[in-house]
Amino acid sequence: MAIEPGRTPGELDAGSGPEPTTRLSSVPRQTVRTANRAAEFVGQGPPTYDAEPTAWPPAAPGALDDLVPDTVVDGARYGVLTLRALSLRGDSARYRGEPRRDALLTARFGDGDDALLLVAVASGGRAAEGSHRAARDACAWLADAVGRSHPRLVEDIRRGRRGELRSGLHRLTDRSYGRLRGRAADLGLRPAEYTAAVRCLLLPADARCRTRVFFGVGAGGLFRLREGAWQDLDPAPREADGNVDPIVGRGSGPADRITVDLGIATPGTARVIDPALVPSEPFRFRASVARPGDVLLLCSAGLADPMRGEPALGDRLAERWTGQRPPGLAAFLADGQLRVKGYADDRTACAVWEA
Repeated sequence: MAIEPGRTPGELDAGSGPEPTTRLSSVPRQTVRTANRAAEFVGQGPPTYDAEPTAWPPAAPGALDDLVPDTVVDGARYGVLTLRALSLRGDSARYRGEPRRDALLTARFGDGDDALLLVAVASGGRAAEGSHRAARDACAWLADAVGRSHPRLVEDIRRGRRGELRSGLHRLTDRSYGRLRGRAADLGLRPAEYTAAVRCLLLPADARCRTRVFFGVGAGGLFRLREGAWQDLDPAPREADGNVDPIVGRGSGPADRITVDLGIATPGTARVIDPALVPSEPFRFRASVARPGDVLLLCSAGLADPMRGEPALGDRLAERWTGQRPPGLAAFLADGQLRVKGYADDRTACAVWEA
């Protein structure tokens, strides 16, 4: 007797007659669909806002390139690294029809074992109009400088030259912020009205090099999932004579050997912004060695804040990611959409699985 694939003789012998027209006749179809697609949340109760987008930001003819999609998802695999990245408009912005202020940039410079992977995450100011543009500019300018110097950066990472990396990336970041302040002046804005918090990861594609480099300015998070437990790796600003390393946007920075070809005007040739007008932010840097099985999570404040404020969120992600194969793009998007009441800002994140 022929048996249909996936059927057993017992199933065929259990009854006679035509195949039932439905196996869920007692459950309304719409009810099943809603139950299967219910938005997930953790914490004491459901968030205030709806889980799905409500309103689009207004568009202007002639400025359509200024529109920002609600959601961006990306991913890649190089050697021992598997990357998943996303950027989501926050519940509050979705409800109010405001653009996503977060920006995400992923890029590969070079080929083979000499390639360098860059992930940049930026968040524009909440109250500043056009802050999404500042976030995109910050990512683009930092990526351009990294791309120009990726051969030397790869060599410094391989050889463990942390001091040179720190000083070069500090100078790169400082001057990129100087460009932001110059753009603010061109637009007739105060520097604080056209700026962004930026956090970056540099990842060598060479499987023999396990060094992971983080640098950035402003709020956000850097976490590592190791052996089922989260570690908060966000580096405290290095103190020098009692002061943090500032970002002032005037080309200042450590006088160590520069490892980055900035490709921009030398100090003294560009517009100078009065430091009194610039809110000083500390430069953050960390270079660490990864282990097989680690998951490194770089994120904007929209995800970092609930990670620190609601332990259930970290527990749920640890449960899903510990000892598991990296999720696909759709599954990672679902993980990034785990909602927490009281946290409605944009979320941008990149997770890196170490094989």
